Amino acid sequence: MSEERIYEPLFVRNLFDEMSATYATVNWVSSFGFCERWRRQCVEQVEMASGQVVVDLMTGMGELCPRIAARVGRRGRVVAIDYSPVMCRIARRRIAKHQNAKHRIKKLDQQDESECAIEITEADALCSGIPSGSADVVIASFGLKTFSREQIRTLAVEVKRILKPNGRFSFIEISVPDARWLRIPYLFYLNHVIPVIGWIFMGNPDNYRMLGVYTRAFRDCGAACDTFRDAGFEVETRSFFWGCATGVVGQKKPS
Repeated sequence: MSEERIYEPLFVRNLFDEMSATYATVNWVSSFGFCERWRRQCVEQVEMASGQVVVDLMTGMGELCPRIAARVGRRGRVVAIDYSPVMCRIARRRIAKHQNAKHRIKKLDQQDESECAIEITEADALCSGIPSGSADVVIASFGLKTFSREQIRTLAVEVKRILKPNGRFSFIEISVPDARWLRIPYLFYLNHVIPVIGWIFMGNPDNYRMLGVYTRAFRDCGAACDTFRDAGFEVETRSFFWGCATGVVGQKKPS
């Protein structure tokens, strides 16, 4: 399969539509549960305040949304987008279930200060349609690897457009560790074990094999960090669990 095709938006959308029913389970099993820890760290590594507007690009199943909502409070707003319509439908159900559970356990005389508006919308992260200068924070987990280098340059421009002056962003992605002692078994697991896990849960190893293809090509957030710096951001990279995941955080410079 050509490199150009695997980054085509329609190919990526169809891939995640097909994986949607099993993606959460396979992601958790294949990462030994670290995916949830890394999502939490993605949210924690960027400053958020009550009342802010946060855009969750490539939201997937909306996994980050409850954590973000807790940070911005009921006066805040979360706008979550994803290119996969099936993922968006699942995200809406998950968010509704989460909010209903909070209502059930909340005391009748107690105001829930952590509840805020969460909007799930089907949209392309590279051309989101979100109003310019409307977001205090832009955040994304495990979506960067599905973009080519050129697409990441487009993403940097789009994030800059969306953010307010001094706005911040935080991205995290599965990565290939540098240390040889970890890289070799890690790549074996990524290339051979995860497709088997995908076959067990989905009956199709090929879709989950693509996660390894994307990860090997992406490698880590280093190049993305350079791209966002070139776009005019103040940026830095982060490493998690000896480089099995990396992050890039940054701030839009004032005009």
